Amino acid sequence: MHCTAETRDDRKGANSNARLFGAVQKSDVRLSPGSAAVEVPSEIGVEPADIVLARYHGLGPMTGTQLDPILRNLGVTTIVGVGVSLNVGMTNLAFDAVNRGYQIVLPRDAVAGVPPDYADAVLANTLNVIATLTTTPDVIRAWGA
Repeated sequence: MHCTAETRDDRKGANSNARLFGAVQKSDVRLSPGSAAVEVPSEIGVEPADIVLARYHGLGPMTGTQLDPILRNLGVTTIVGVGVSLNVGMTNLAFDAVNRGYQIVLPRDAVAGVPPDYADAVLANTLNVIATLTTTPDVIRAWGA
């Protein structure tokens, strides 16, 4: 499952109620649907069985997408969250997932935030009380068991 953030070039329907959204609007990078900027990175890739969900508003993938109902229909009870940013998106995913009854696992080596010291602090002081913090090798071992 891949969740992307996209914004129409004319910004119709886009959030404007936080400074973060203003910064996105001022950026030279356009998050236009179908553009390279919103594609899943090639290093990760998209397999034929993968589902890609675009989000046009909000701060996390549970809002503005069909992520929750799709996961429920698949019988998912645990989400392994990877990506950026621990500053906003991953933290938002963790809280939204827990609020909807999911277990959340965050591999420390597969999430990022800026500056790195802040990201470490968020993991140690906030997310550790609602998520299982682990590493990618540990997740792979658990899936193989």
